[in-house]
Amino acid sequence: MAYLSSLTGASHGKRTELDKNKMVMGRHPDCDLLIEAGAVSRQHARIDQVDGGYELIDLKSRNGTFLNGQLIDKPTRLSDGDLIRICDIEFSFHEPASQGSSELIIDSANFGTGFSTGLGANLSGSVSGSASGSFRASGSVSGSQLGILLVEDEQEARDQRAVQGKLDVRGSTYGVQLTTSAEVRLQAVLDITQNLGHSIRLEEVLPKVLDTLFRIFLQADRAFIVLIEDGELVPKWINTRNSEQQENFRISRTVMREVMDSKEAIISLDASSDERFEMAQSISGFRIRSMIVAPLLDSKGQAIGAIQMDSLDTSRQFQKGDLEILASIAVQAGIAIDNAQLHDAMLERTKVQQDLELARQVQRAFLPSRVPEVAGYQLYDFYRPADQVGGDYFDYILLGNDQLVIVVADVVGHGVAAAMLMAKLSAETRYCLASRHELADAVSLLNHRLMDMNLKRFVTLSCLKLDLTTGQAEIVNAGHMLPIWYQHQSQTVQEPGDDEAGSPLGIVKSEDYVSAKLQLEIGDELLLYTDGISEAPNAQGAQYGTPRLRQLAGSSAGDITRLGQLVIDDLDVFTKDTRQADDMCLVILRRTG
Repeated sequence: MAYLSSLTGASHGKRTELDKNKMVMGRHPDCDLLIEAGAVSRQHARIDQVDGGYELIDLKSRNGTFLNGQLIDKPTRLSDGDLIRICDIEFSFHEPASQGSSELIIDSANFGTGFSTGLGANLSGSVSGSASGSFRASGSVSGSQLGILLVEDEQEARDQRAVQGKLDVRGSTYGVQLTTSAEVRLQAVLDITQNLGHSIRLEEVLPKVLDTLFRIFLQADRAFIVLIEDGELVPKWINTRNSEQQENFRISRTVMREVMDSKEAIISLDASSDERFEMAQSISGFRIRSMIVAPLLDSKGQAIGAIQMDSLDTSRQFQKGDLEILASIAVQAGIAIDNAQLHDAMLERTKVQQDLELARQVQRAFLPSRVPEVAGYQLYDFYRPADQVGGDYFDYILLGNDQLVIVVADVVGHGVAAAMLMAKLSAETRYCLASRHELADAVSLLNHRLMDMNLKRFVTLSCLKLDLTTGQAEIVNAGHMLPIWYQHQSQTVQEPGDDEAGSPLGIVKSEDYVSAKLQLEIGDELLLYTDGISEAPNAQGAQYGTPRLRQLAGSSAGDITRLGQLVIDDLDVFTKDTRQADDMCLVILRRTG
């Protein structure tokens, strides 16, 4: 008759005959095979006699049923010598040979073996890194894809946690001092220091840390590294002793945070045997027998994460002396991880800067590359974004041979988002001007098209249309700063279009814009600008203001290049020792003949 031999737990060595067609295994007293462990489901699994053989069936248990280290999700045929694991309890299945057979059956339970199936047969000596399974929990393989879950323990379980040892890892600059088994511990620290010294990428550092730990701690079944990202704990790398291990990985967020907050490494020599842990799913429910956790500290002593190692077998517990070893390694690893994170951040910043520089070049291509040469007129422009890319926009658009349109606009905000809308605005403006003869109609159409995009942003705009032959001009203002008009004959300065100004583009879809008319005479100048100039603050917080621009208008004896430089120089003196707050744009037009 087939039977099960208990390999671990309180019933170690016990033999259970499979004398029923259906044998239910679980925590409930009515089960055919009673397993008294808090992490086991009430009815966890069943063994059925089917077609002269036996099948193992998981009964939708909370923690799963494993056959030869593999999580099963459907009825699976059993063979003689198979190993069944339910939480941390293991059984071997035996189906004796028929009478007269010379085959000798050896029950490993009689020899006291209590190792997890994941360890394989060769348990002597050191275990190399290749014997373990290493998994990333970030980048191309996310923590969720590996079944990693960080959970909080209930308060009662936290208060009753059976921690047998603690070690403050803040220590000195040189890490924790080693006091026992100096040769082994020193060699461990030297090995990991040498390995980490050649690694500057996070994806290189993390597996080296865990590979070293697995070579030192032969009793470890699993090891985890958890790091803080944006204030949250994120599993980053996992090692298992068995590369084919498929169970879900659960990590106690409570334990991790306690270790990081206290900056103390802790060890629990038998985390699941104490009844007080039954309410802490993060320990007893994970089938953890012994665990050791150490914080990872950066060069400033701030916690950036934690390392946890655990064992699922009572015969392979961590010892108190292991606490100092892991704490020492954690000090070295923490600094190496911190340096790797800084290196990765530097690479990311470099990439962002390269992308922004490319975006700046692209944006600049949307702006005029040179000032157009127009008989009877002089033009000057200045553009300085607050960041590498900006939301201010200007353009010169020739309509036929006798009309010039000058556009100066400001997309709310600055940076990449504003620059992207600016690029769209450039194309839309040209389309609308080509589609409508009247300037006011073209701006109204532009407003409609921007509203239809539902961009949740508005644009201020000043659009000037000039008859190059007569000097007659019209201006449509959409919530923008009024142009400054210097009249040479009367030596006066005006700001035309106040009565005709409308709301910014992208606010009121039904807005019907109107234009203001003016006649430019020889010697007259028009200054069109954005609020990045007029509202530029100085060190005391005062704004540059429109009056200063009005005073400079007409002061360059007809040389608008000199006038433009006067404005910029005066602005730079005013804003000395301050960071540029907004994008700046200035266009000056002067009629010369």
